[in-house]
Amino acid sequence: MSLQEQLKELLQAVEPQIISWRRHLHQHPELSFQEEKTPALIADILRELQFDEVKTGVGGRGVVGVLRGSRPGAVVALRADFDALPIQDQKEVEYKSTVPGVMHACGHDAHTSQLLGLATVLAPRRDQFAGEIRFLFQHAEEESPGGATQMAEDGAVDGVDAIFGVHLWSMLPVGKVFISGGPIMANVDDFVIEIKGRGGHGAVPEETIDSIVIGSQLVGNLQTIASRNISPLASVVVTVGTFNGGDNNNVIADSCRLTGTVRTFLPDVRDLAQQRLTEIAEGTAALLGGRAEVMYERGYPAVINSEKEASLAWEAALAAFGEDRVEPMKPLMGGEDFSYYLEKVPGAYLFVGAGNPDKLAKYPHHHPRFDIDEDSMLIAGELLGRTALLYLESHQG
Repeated sequence: MSLQEQLKELLQAVEPQIISWRRHLHQHPELSFQEEKTPALIADILRELQFDEVKTGVGGRGVVGVLRGSRPGAVVALRADFDALPIQDQKEVEYKSTVPGVMHACGHDAHTSQLLGLATVLAPRRDQFAGEIRFLFQHAEEESPGGATQMAEDGAVDGVDAIFGVHLWSMLPVGKVFISGGPIMANVDDFVIEIKGRGGHGAVPEETIDSIVIGSQLVGNLQTIASRNISPLASVVVTVGTFNGGDNNNVIADSCRLTGTVRTFLPDVRDLAQQRLTEIAEGTAALLGGRAEVMYERGYPAVINSEKEASLAWEAALAAFGEDRVEPMKPLMGGEDFSYYLEKVPGAYLFVGAGNPDKLAKYPHHHPRFDIDEDSMLIAGELLGRTALLYLESHQG
């Protein structure tokens, strides 16, 4: 039996340890760019496993572990993230976060634990594959500029031939795997619009320029970017998330502030959305006698999976789970800084279902009651392991 075929049984043997790691990390979350104990724990585990190399402080707080096989060959990287979010954990479970206002509400604790589980079973069996498997444990996925760009700049993927990652997804059913080539997650841009008017008494509006009226019209006008500027065959989301202005019920506000996000997939759509947002904001304000100042910040680029690497992951998934458990992944308008690795190295970002209402794993990501079905970790670990080993096997010299 090949190492690929042994993975399921090997991972099952260390499942209690994987769950223990996940629950420990869930109880002790650390925010983006503030991670200290988590990377230290990861590095200690990799050293105990006698990895060939363990690098800490990569890109700031990242950890890279290197396993070299018995013979030279290709280099494949596997990535997990480990930062948490500023959300109060409202679950009533024994592994509830012990840090007030901070929790793992996106599954990064599980991403890290499943990759550590895979490391545990592969480390003593490195003589059974050729090439190198590079384990990337990344800090600060949740907060721009993101740990991925910092780790990439610090050489984490130098010399890597392909990279793969897995996101556990609570809105997809546990037991299933979802893989697609091409765009899979969106460009993520943020904007701030400051509207300047002229304030005054609410009883004499003719003497004022009402910034809130301008802002109210602007919220609707911005939706014409999607409905009238972008092809209905393309994808764009323009969301105004906050609208703040005014201090008193009978005072017309001289200024207000809108913030929001723009999500796209294609570069030309991204450019046009930014252009039109600025034009519409400035034009709407000017039409009503005011002025708009637009601050537009481009965040994570779109995650675009390489077709070849996605196909290889699909092949690995079919061998592991069968046709009835592997499905194409529909693109998501969420963002992920895994995109920065894909700008340097071909690869694919994969999804594994982690939802199970019977185990209260039914809440969306970033929800205060977010949780996963922990059975999903073994599936994700096997998927990553089989994909990495298949890649190395198919790229032997």
